Amino acid sequence: MNGRVLLDTNTIIALFAKDPRIHDRIANAAEVFVPCIAIGELYFGAYKSVKIQENIVHIDEFALNNTVLSCNTETAKRYGDIKNRLKDKGQPIPENDIWIAAIAQQHDLTLIAKDNHFDIVENLKVESW
Repeated sequence: MNGRVLLDTNTIIALFAKDPRIHDRIANAAEVFVPCIAIGELYFGAYKSVKIQENIVHIDEFALNNTVLSCNTETAKRYGDIKNRLKDKGQPIPENDIWIAAIAQQHDLTLIAKDNHFDIVENLKVESW
């Protein structure tokens, strides 16, 4: 790992749950980034929850205190390439995860995720904490 990481949604949820292993690893990372897609997934979860307003405030604070990476034309180009390669292999993964993988590739970041399907994305550095 180069010390520059991108957090997948499930890693952020573990961070919110105060998982000490996640906190320790993040504290030791050189740089930590969050994809805008993960923020959207967190808001979706908040709106489905019982504590909507409390969860939204928590996500708002998290987004303000972290570097959130957005999508642009380069991200879209990588998304198209990844999706096409997965289609050719007959191994689709969730759409949002393709976008997250594209952001990780674009910025040369190691993706921190618990989802095994990221392992089939070519040229993607992935770790599970």
